[in-house]
Amino acid sequence: MAAREMIKVTAGLAGLVVGLAGCAGGGDGASAEGASRQGGTLRVVGSSDVEHLDPASVASVGAYGLVRMFARTLFGNRASNDFQETVPVRPDVAERIPTRENGDVGKDRRTYTVRLRDGVRWNTNPPRPVTAQDFVRAFERLCNPASPSAAKGYFVSTLKGMDAFCRGYGSVNAKDAGAIAAYQRDHGFEGVRAKDERTLVFKLKRPASDFLNLLSLPVTAAAPQEYDRYVPDSAEFRQHTVSNGPYQITDYKPGISYLLTHNPAWQAGSDPLRERHVAKIQITLGQDSPETVQQQIEQGNADLAWDQPVPTSAIPRLRDDPRFAIRETPNNSPYLVFNTRSPRNRGALGDRAVRQALEYAVDRSALIKIVGGPSVARPLHTVIPPGNSGYAAVNHYPTPGESGDPAKCRELLGKAGRPGLKLKFPYRTNSVHKLIAQSIAQNLDACGVETELAPDSGGSFYSSTLSTPARAREGAWDIAAPGWVPDWYGNNGRSIIQPLFDGRTYGPNSTNYGGYDNPQVNALIDAALTAPDAQRAAGYWQQADQKIMEDAAIVPLLDRAQTTYRSSRVHGAFFLPTTAAYDLTRVFIA
Repeated sequence: MAAREMIKVTAGLAGLVVGLAGCAGGGDGASAEGASRQGGTLRVVGSSDVEHLDPASVASVGAYGLVRMFARTLFGNRASNDFQETVPVRPDVAERIPTRENGDVGKDRRTYTVRLRDGVRWNTNPPRPVTAQDFVRAFERLCNPASPSAAKGYFVSTLKGMDAFCRGYGSVNAKDAGAIAAYQRDHGFEGVRAKDERTLVFKLKRPASDFLNLLSLPVTAAAPQEYDRYVPDSAEFRQHTVSNGPYQITDYKPGISYLLTHNPAWQAGSDPLRERHVAKIQITLGQDSPETVQQQIEQGNADLAWDQPVPTSAIPRLRDDPRFAIRETPNNSPYLVFNTRSPRNRGALGDRAVRQALEYAVDRSALIKIVGGPSVARPLHTVIPPGNSGYAAVNHYPTPGESGDPAKCRELLGKAGRPGLKLKFPYRTNSVHKLIAQSIAQNLDACGVETELAPDSGGSFYSSTLSTPARAREGAWDIAAPGWVPDWYGNNGRSIIQPLFDGRTYGPNSTNYGGYDNPQVNALIDAALTAPDAQRAAGYWQQADQKIMEDAAIVPLLDRAQTTYRSSRVHGAFFLPTTAAYDLTRVFIA
């Protein structure tokens, strides 16, 4: 986009509006000659490794962007600097979009038939075609006991027989690759079957208006038979990824670097969503300072940031630079989550009255300044951000000027009989997360709450700290400030509420980090999933949002856009909101 504007999402949801006031440069990234160039090495620099590299387990925007280069799904989205163009579901490995009109969706809307396109191949020796069974394997791997997918709840609640399949899978030895492969080989479920080598048939429990969105998620990427040799997402697995996309991981040093090179088996004519221009993509990790990353890009020593936004201090001088852009990613990022399972403080965070008191603590105006001002972020008071299904502008815990109300926080903590709380607060070390954590800690201090700040680096913040229920139950943390970008946009109510707050899916790798569980919210989730249309589903999502906020399960903080900057060498820079980054398969160097 040439300018940031109010953008109406039209993918089946009337009246959803996204956008922040401000400016966004960057154009479309095309070269002056208007043609792409081949070759060269794209240099990407950043902080942390991804928490999961196995496509079945990925859960972060960085991992989504990385696996997009080597792991293809049946459907997907095309990167664009026009937000509206990124919303529609498009065919990827699938030949076409299933509809009732073309006969690929049954009359009862519970059967979907998907045929695979020709020319999609694995980078094996010799190359071989991607088959329907590779996709069946992908869906079965979502429930593996070693590194189950955080997104499996989407599918367990949608595909016939998957719930029972997953329950049985849970008793398999998580450290035995052979036992894991044997369970998948000897079992299956009705919800996904390979009719033949190029045809998949899905059976749904009930109609789901967002089913094609689910089939575009990175966790559903085809899984080759070689993956049966390794424990999912193990260190050994991570050294043996197999590619059917334009790039392949040639060298991976955990926590240090990735080198991606051309996949010789990939054919441009078989891939409607990706391209391939640069010869190599070098991703260098370990740089926690956004200022240093920005300096490297401006000095020509790097081309793009991996997981760092543009430093707040640099934004004023870059506003008119065509290499700078502010891109829409309607999100809840960051938000403050309470560990409701923590035994510390005599289980205080399990008490709704305590959480409600802490809702008044946070100075959102200070956080907006930290991330770059009102052109980059706006205060958020709901679970569902503007521009997403089910959003309604409600503020259950208002404070003067968005600056917090420490006196009310103290008063309510006193009434709850919980003064003098001491909270463990791990934070991410990259980007502005340390500054955000320090600001919130100061707010809590003004409420009489002591915080113990602890840096959590190396990609462990999500993978081993927040997503491990045992650590929550032992009180390894009390509060944290993760972020959430919806898995898709448009008809997307379940992409926020279900993964973050469905108490029935709480377990290893769950994104319901605080272990929140309310039967009323769970029932509203079920009502939304069984609603006859997207509009009525949005009403249930809105009710769930209100109940979650009444329970004070989290403190929403900001709806934050992504600030980006590219070197003068980078062209073809097209943004994909679900990855919060440019699509590296379309970038070329000129």
